[in-house]
Parts: sequence; structure tokens; C-alpha cells
Amino acid sequence: MTEPKPFDTMADAAERYGRFSLDNYAQIRNVAESVSSGFCRYLSGGAPVCVYLVPPKGEWAPQPYQSGAFSVSGTGFLPLGPISFGLAVRVSRTGDWLRIVLTCTKKGPEMQIEIENGTTFALELPVREEQLSRLFSILFEHLTVWFSQQADLYENGDYGDRAIGFEFLHETEDAADPVR
Repeated sequence: MTEPKPFDTMADAAERYGRFSLDNYAQIRNVAESVSSGFCRYLSGGAPVCVYLVPPKGEWAPQPYQSGAFSVSGTGFLPLGPISFGLAVRVSRTGDWLRIVLTCTKKGPEMQIEIENGTTFALELPVREEQLSRLFSILFEHLTVWFSQQADLYENGDYGDRAIGFEFLHETEDAADPVR
């Protein structure tokens, strides 16, 4: 029996890494899509779309980005590690949206979801609907408390700090049309 060549050993390790990085991405994407569609149902009871998956950084609009919504989009070699995505959430009746960034990290049999400037929540894998309900409550509270605290600060004569924690976008009629 011949001893494996160093390249073969390295290639085997890289292939194993690649399998796990694809599995990691698939699990995180599944969680992200469940969060996006479920949070919209939670907020509106099934009304028109009110949550989209958007990129976690850079330019964005309230529209679906599919694989472009993830921090690993366009990286070529798929890294094995935490993955971030943005949720564009409609926050007003007049077309105001904000982006909240979530980072998912698989740790053993659970997925940890960190809300940027917020808490971390763990979901057991595979994800069940009752777990998502608790996450939706946390996301709702995170957003609502922020708006309430900022309004309270203003009402009491203090704007607080300059860090808003979210990126706002007002939807124009052109942006409201998903077919462009």
C-alpha cells in the first residue's frame, strides 16, 4: 500500500471543509428564509410582504435578494463560519423600512442568532415553529423598544446618542413595484 501524497491529504481535508461549509450555508439559509417569511406573518397576520432578506451591509432596497442577502455572497470559496444577513422590515404604514442584521453561528445541535446591537437567541436544529415564535417576539420587542426609547428621549429633551442601530429607507412608488 502506498502512502498518500501530501496533495491528496490536503485535497481530502479541503473537500471535507467544503462539505461542511455547504452544510453550514444551507442550514443558515433555511433559518433565514423561515425567519423572513414567519416574521412577516407574525407582524401582519399574512398581509402583503413586509419582510425581505437583504444584504447585511451596503446598499439595499425592500426587495428579495435571494443568495445575495448573505455575507458570503460573491466570496468565491465558501468560508466555514458565521454568516450574516439583513432583514428589511416594513415599520410604517407610509412605506418606511429598516434593515436589521442577524448573524447565525452553528454551535453543535443549535443555531445561535445574534441580533446586531441586541441579544443572542439559540434555536435547536432542526428548527421548529414554536422556537421561531419566541424569536419573532424578541425581534418585535427589539424594534419596538428602540422606537419607544428614542421617542421617550426626545420627549424628555434628549436625543440620546447618534447611533440609531438601524438603517432606514423610505419606499418610493418605483421601489414598491417588485418588477423592474
